[in-house]
Amino acid sequence: MQNSKPENKKIRSNYSMRVGDKLIDLSTPLIMGIINVTPDSFYAGSRTSIDVNFIDTIEQMVKDGMSIVDIGGYSSRPGAIDISVEEEIKRVIPAIKSIREAFPELIISIDTFRSEVADTALSHGANIINDISGFQIDKKIIHVAAKHNAPYILMHMKGTPQTMQDQTAYDNLFKEIALYFSEKISQLESAGVKDIILDPGFGFSKTLEQNYELLNHSEFFHFLEKPILIGISRKSMIYKKIKSTPDSEETLKKTIELNRIAIEKGAHILRVHDVKEAFELI
Repeated sequence: MQNSKPENKKIRSNYSMRVGDKLIDLSTPLIMGIINVTPDSFYAGSRTSIDVNFIDTIEQMVKDGMSIVDIGGYSSRPGAIDISVEEEIKRVIPAIKSIREAFPELIISIDTFRSEVADTALSHGANIINDISGFQIDKKIIHVAAKHNAPYILMHMKGTPQTMQDQTAYDNLFKEIALYFSEKISQLESAGVKDIILDPGFGFSKTLEQNYELLNHSEFFHFLEKPILIGISRKSMIYKKIKSTPDSEETLKKTIELNRIAIEKGAHILRVHDVKEAFELI
């Protein structure tokens, strides 16, 4: 008798992304580990400086099950301080070069909304653009993705990191986000971007209640037939609800519980701070 696990063909089959000359299967969720080369990201555990321990940190994350590392040099927490393009490049490029030299096959994502940063990062070994702004801040970034034939993570956000939490009014949350995605997918594909991943944008332009509504019905977006990334790790939607802090053990436990829901809803990529726990969950 053939022994095989049930497969949800509607949600899980035929999802993949091309990275360079490789076709990456997303039928089983992949883990994207978070590395912030910033002094002010909301979770201190993700802040990393380029020192002797940097590659050791990446190596441990790979051993724990990380398939993609997301490098960010600009803090997108609510009310974050704006920095220059030059400063952002100065932060992320040494990290990308170090990782690429030590781990030639590791997929590297550059977390930026600036075309110049994305272009420089992809030229130095990054593979994917993770744009929290959905090219609302710098539209040239979609042409950078097309030029490098790089997958593009399209996140939903209104406004900027400095103003987003003042823009949480929706007539219909799901309808408006779906329309946002549909219009931007069309623009990306017209520009020549072949691989698009959707991120509903938890914590961006959404109230605490809207975040949970979005997670509980995140399977809604599968009609767009694009891979879905879920990023809820240690966010304020968790630690504020349980009256805790980003770095507490209880926040981690609740993150794992919500990631379980994300997987059940058909998430293809989990963006997390705690790789080992996410890998064990999957």
